[in-house]
Amino acid sequence: MGYLKVRDDLIWASHIEGDVTLRDRLTQLPAGTPIDLEVDGIVGQWEKAKMGKDGRETAAIKPVGPMKDIWKKYQMRRGEIVTVRETRTAERYLAALNTTLSEWDSPEDDEAFRDL
Repeated sequence: MGYLKVRDDLIWASHIEGDVTLRDRLTQLPAGTPIDLEVDGIVGQWEKAKMGKDGRETAAIKPVGPMKDIWKKYQMRRGEIVTVRETRTAERYLAALNTTLSEWDSPEDDEAFRDL
């Protein structure tokens, strides 16, 4: 588990301490890629920030969905240290698992197993 000081609207990879793996993962994510994080005990969805105005890649993530409002409230707590770790929600896990069973995605299977 890592930690960071609340400083900005975004979480910058370079601000994460104590978890080099997470810091490296955030740096390598393509722009727009979602990631689930637990920040200060709150699980929410974040997204790799898009390129900067000057065309350089941004090594930061931004909150999306309900996490946007939660993180906005954290801006009043600037300077505080919070924990951060990557999580995997059931929704994202099931979406990834769905592609592993694609051989069963056929109209014939749907017909054969629709009542189960």
